[in-house]
Amino acid sequence: MGEQPIFTTRAHVFQIDPSTKKNWVPASKQAVTVSYFYDVTRNSYRIISVDGAKVIINSTITPNMTFTKTSQKFGQWADSRANTVFGLGFSSEQQLTKFAEKFQEVKEAAKLARDKSQEKIETSSNHSQASSVNGTDDEKASHAGPADTHLKSENDKLKIALTQSAANVKKWEIELQTLRESNARLTTALQESAASVEQWKRQFSICRDENDRLRNKIDELEEQCGEINREKEKNSQLKRRIEELEAELREKETELKDLRKQSEIIPQLMSECDYVSEKLEAAERDNQNLEDKVRSLKTDIEESKYRQRHLKVELKSFLEVLDGKIDDLHDFRRGLSKLGTDN
Repeated sequence: MGEQPIFTTRAHVFQIDPSTKKNWVPASKQAVTVSYFYDVTRNSYRIISVDGAKVIINSTITPNMTFTKTSQKFGQWADSRANTVFGLGFSSEQQLTKFAEKFQEVKEAAKLARDKSQEKIETSSNHSQASSVNGTDDEKASHAGPADTHLKSENDKLKIALTQSAANVKKWEIELQTLRESNARLTTALQESAASVEQWKRQFSICRDENDRLRNKIDELEEQCGEINREKEKNSQLKRRIEELEAELREKETELKDLRKQSEIIPQLMSECDYVSEKLEAAERDNQNLEDKVRSLKTDIEESKYRQRHLKVELKSFLEVLDGKIDDLHDFRRGLSKLGTDN
């Protein structure tokens, strides 16, 4: 029958960084197929995943392995034969639960297969010892028949199996020790990761408060911008008023020139000179009042321009600070995203 798939799912595959034994290194750029395979001939189970032409997981399940859920969508297990720790990121918690249940089921089946193999080896060993009690090899050779020859051959095979079983026991002990060390490293890494998460949470809370403060400051600046716009409108009105006053002033000056010409070219109007003089004085007073108003309006314009420049400087300074805060917030979000991917 060969090796047949018994369960298939899709997940993002990671391996522990061999240099730090803490960080996860992506083994696939995207979600790939991850399958459980059962080998009928060897009575063994494997987890296999292939990304294109590259085999990224080839892990034989042993009874000593443990699949651990580290989050709602992430799980991991250590493979001492491959000398690494595999991690799988699923799209949903249900997929993770199904994979973990299948891992436990396969693990129990592997344990049952191992126990049966050991019982078979022990039974064969007892038969071999019973056969050796009946006489020495020389004596059996002198009385050997076809059945005795077959028993001797079986005895030799059982001895080889016992030797291999002892070697396997030592190998499993080494694997168990490796798994214990890997679990200790993973526990330390998990604790450090939890501490990092708490630190990121505190940092996120600080950034959120800072963001709220910046939003309030933006509202204040928008209100100040509204005041600037109102000042601009008022400034425009003042400019129009100045233009009107200047036009009125030019008219008065023209009228004053006309009056002066009339006083020079019409000597016979000397009798009306007092009246013209009074009118001229009144015009000059009006002219002086208009000049005073113009100076006052120019003073108001200068003050308005000064306030406008001052507000522009404050707005520019705040926008520079705001840009820096926004850059810090983007860096924090990228760090938080990276932490989410690592998990």
